[in-house]
This record gives sequence, C-alpha cells and structure tokens, in this order.
Amino acid sequence: MSSRSGTSNPEPVVVERAPPTAVSAPGKVLLAGGYLVLDPKYSGIVVSTSARFYTFIRERIDGQSAGQKIVVKSPQFLRASWSYQVVFTKNGTVGLVPSVENSLLGSEQKNKFVQLAIERVLFLAIEKVGYQALKVATDQGLEIIIVGDNDFYSQRNQLSERGLPNVIASLAQIPRFAYTDCSLADVHKTGLGSSAALITSLVTALMVHFKVISAADLTDDPKSPGKAFVHNVAQYVHCLAQGKVGSGFDVSSGTYGSQLYTRFAPEVLQPLMGEQVPTKLQPYLVGTNTSWNQRIQPFKLPPQTALMLADVDAGTDTPAAVGRVLSWKKADPQKATELWTQLGAANDQLAAALSNLTTLHAKNPAAYSAAVDRLCGQPPKQWAASSKDEVTQAFAQANKLTEVIRGHMREMGRLSQVPIEPAEQTRLLDACLAQNGVVGGGVPGAGGYDAIWILTLTASKANATVPSSMSQVESVWTGWKEMNVSPLSCGESMERGVRVENAETVLGWLKKPGYVQN
Repeated sequence: MSSRSGTSNPEPVVVERAPPTAVSAPGKVLLAGGYLVLDPKYSGIVVSTSARFYTFIRERIDGQSAGQKIVVKSPQFLRASWSYQVVFTKNGTVGLVPSVENSLLGSEQKNKFVQLAIERVLFLAIEKVGYQALKVATDQGLEIIIVGDNDFYSQRNQLSERGLPNVIASLAQIPRFAYTDCSLADVHKTGLGSSAALITSLVTALMVHFKVISAADLTDDPKSPGKAFVHNVAQYVHCLAQGKVGSGFDVSSGTYGSQLYTRFAPEVLQPLMGEQVPTKLQPYLVGTNTSWNQRIQPFKLPPQTALMLADVDAGTDTPAAVGRVLSWKKADPQKATELWTQLGAANDQLAAALSNLTTLHAKNPAAYSAAVDRLCGQPPKQWAASSKDEVTQAFAQANKLTEVIRGHMREMGRLSQVPIEPAEQTRLLDACLAQNGVVGGGVPGAGGYDAIWILTLTASKANATVPSSMSQVESVWTGWKEMNVSPLSCGESMERGVRVENAETVLGWLKKPGYVQN
C-alpha cells in the first residue's frame, strides 16, 4: 500500500457533507495524425465525440457501517465491482487497500486504472485539503458508479437480440448505458478511447468531490489552470496504468474537446512513473507547471458537415501496430522522415482547410449554404470543376487533402508491413467517397481493421426527392458484404471536453436500467 502524509494529526474540524458529484468526459476520433502524434514535431486533428463516459460519486446509502470504504461499480459488465479501504494512520498519512471481498465477490480482476485514479487523487487531496477534511469526506464511505454511452461498445448483439436492422436509427431503441452481458476483458470496443474518457471523468469527479478543485475551475479556456490540473492528473494516471507515457491525445481530447494537438514532452512524467511516489505530487501536476508543454488549439468541423463513424468487426492490435511502425522508422530513418514530413504537412494543410471553411461561413453564411446545398448533389471528384467560388474550391481542397493523407498512410503501411489502411478498408472507403456530398474519410488513429470515419455535407433544407449524403453512406454500409460494418450513433461534440453534470439528472439515468438504489 502506498501512503501519503498530510498535516500531522490536526485538531478536529467541522466539514460540511459533500453532495453527490457527477462528471462526464467525451470519447475521441483522431482524424489525422496517426503515429505522428507520438512525435512533438507533428500535430493531430482530434475530434471529441458526443458519446461520453460518466462518473457518479455519492456517500454510501446501503445502510452498512462503511467506515472509509469506497465501492466502485461498472454495472454494464459482469463481475465489475471493486471495493477499497481508505486507510488513515495516526501520523497523518492516507493509503488505499483493495478489499478482500473483491475476490470473494468474484470481481473480474484488479482494476489498475480505477485503483490508481482513486489512490493518486487521495494523495493530492491530503496535500490540498488536509488530513482531517479528507477523513471527514470519506468517513461514510463512497459509492462510485462509472458508465459509458453505448457507442463505446459494439451493439451488434443488442440489435440482434431485438431483431433490429444494423442501422443508425435502430441504435436509438437500445436503452442508454445498456448491459453488455460480458466481462470488461471480453467486450468489443469501438475505438473511441474508452479508457481515456473513463480516467478523465473519474479523476475529475474525484478532484471535484474532494475539493482539490472546484467545478468553477473547469472553464472552457484552454489556458485555464484548473482544467490544466485535471488534464495533467488524468495523463499521469492513464500513463501509469498503461505502464508507459503515450502521446496523450485521447486524454487531452477528453479534457479540452476537439483540438489540434501537439504532445507534451514525455520527460515531464518520468519522475512519477516509478514505484516510489514523490513526497508531493502537486508541484509536478499543478496546472501552472510550465514543464507541461503540450500545444492545444481548439478546433471544430465546418458548418453543415456531419461526422459519421462505423465499427468494423475485424479488430486490430494497436500496440503491436505502433511497435512495428516505430521499428521501421528506426531501421529506415531517412525514408521515414521524408514520409512523415510529407504526411505531417498534409495533416496541417487539412486542419487549415477545414478551419478556413468555418471562416468562409462566418464571412458569408448565405453563399456558404448555397454552395453546400449544390455540392450535396455531386460526388466529390466533380467539385473542383463545378464552380470557381471560394466555398466550392475550399471543399474540393479538403477532399483532395484527405485523399493525399490516405495515400501517405497506405505507403507507411506498405513500408512497415503494417495494415494501416488494409485493402478491404480501402475498398469500403472508396465506395463511401463515391457518394454525393462526401468531403472525405479514412481509418482513424493507428488505422487497421477497427473503424472508419466519413465526413459528409448536410443540406440546409431536406429534399425528399434526393437522398442525403448520410443516408447514401449508410446504404453503402448496410449493403457491404466484405466486412461487417456497424454504424455508431455519435458524432462531433460541440462541448469543450470534461464537464460537471447535474448529479440528480445522472442519477435518474442510472435508475432507469436499475443500476442504482434510490
């Protein structure tokens, strides 16, 4: 058990009981920047999703004398309940010990992500609020419930059980936070960054609940010290649980929302990655620590566009793919640097092109809308020649850049012998991109067989005689035989990352599937 000191055995103080806390954080899609986001010389386009993870914290109400016991439940899964004892010592330290009942209750396994999140936030809390205040905040015990929106997990079985077709409209008929009827280890994830969204929501909820930060600290300002503090702690816990310092784009998106992301220097976390925990964590993680040098530029997709996502039932070992690409880069540095430079430039140009479209809309909304309505009736290969107006040419350029990026990614896959955009995915994407009003598409993140993304145009007014671009793409997915393509219902989130929710509203959602008592 790790432990941490606060003020040594201070005089008792009266602390008001904390009300329930609820926090949510979004998933992510890395549209451009796969592999390159590992290198601080390059940036990635990260879009946060409307699918979110929720953490709900309250004092235990089960009538038991809980002491300082924390029970964590993930009720969408089999055997997903973990119990921990918060231990306070006479010399003013705090620690966290897994309860013996975890094995007695048949809990699946040690949950490193959850345990480290609770333990390290307890360490921060005793530094910030002191021994006595933290002791009072935990003396009734805590119940923590963590759930994710359905899009984080494949819903094929849910649709099959209900006799529903595998289309977007059917997903609305599945209850929110649906039970998966499987263990955490066996669930089929859809690649939206569930572990990062979970950690971001859990860490933030604990920090708010224990008053390490206040809800008011979580402003939308990307330079907010409060949000930076949450970001740094979530990155720390996520990296510690994974056993390595990753690029961090998924946690950053969970904290700040859609963005152009350039990673932090891994060295900032190296002092915290060993078994020995420094005497004080706050100096390393506080939001004003300038050693955290990530660059975050808020981003959003252009008006009158819609992000479509699909889960492809094949699967890819992402860590293995990343390892093989990095091995190739080390073995052939000259070719790798040349290709990464070209790919990085194309990624930056795509980000600029998409941002320019937002600027064009602000300059002349009517002309922008008229151009989009016209392009909705044309396949993208016809756009450049169809009109010379600014908006049309800007969308044609964005389409061209997505194709350039796909070509570079396929070339990287060929050179590294990693199926970054496998031939099966190429055929599927090409079929989608042949439809009217499709701006671009690709395989997100590290690529492989897991998923695809498509960006479509949306007309200002529905035309009953002309199928929408989204419905045309969905028809491709529904009729595709080579692979099983399952749509997700989420799209781009307009929210700026992690947020504090109304606890009573979240409690109401949890009551509907029977996941909580009163």
